[in-house]
Amino acid sequence: MSFWLLKSEPDVFSFDDLKSRPKKTEPWNGVRNYQVRNMMRDQMTLGDLGFFYHSSCDVPGIAGVVRVVREAYPDPTQFDPASEYFDAGSRREAPRWLMVDVKWEADFAEFVTLEMLRSDPALADMLILRRGNRLSITPVERAHWARICRLGGLHARA
Repeated sequence: MSFWLLKSEPDVFSFDDLKSRPKKTEPWNGVRNYQVRNMMRDQMTLGDLGFFYHSSCDVPGIAGVVRVVREAYPDPTQFDPASEYFDAGSRREAPRWLMVDVKWEADFAEFVTLEMLRSDPALADMLILRRGNRLSITPVERAHWARICRLGGLHARA
């Protein structure tokens, strides 16, 4: 099992939005970065766990935990000219962009803010905290996973 951090802007799609979806499940669409696409395609597997991270907001941070419930498959928004994620160069017979489906797994008792992550020495080398990292999905090391779960008031799931 692998661990991930998945970023979403809460005014676009929030952790509460996920919880309100039928079956508390949603496609993680709109990824338009080759490195992230390759991680979804080559490394994310059924049952992997991820942190749901609110980004580009007043108080960025982690709201809770999601589980990958469907492995990578073509993102249909790439073929829709009306979508902001449309890619004229992508073809149905050779799709360029993929997505996974995630399901709500658990709430954190306490929202784990970016400032909490930055101030914790045990998380100093976490990928999301590195300068210039703007990837929407990043891997999370097992020790970081356990520490962040504790900060959020959740017994580490693995």
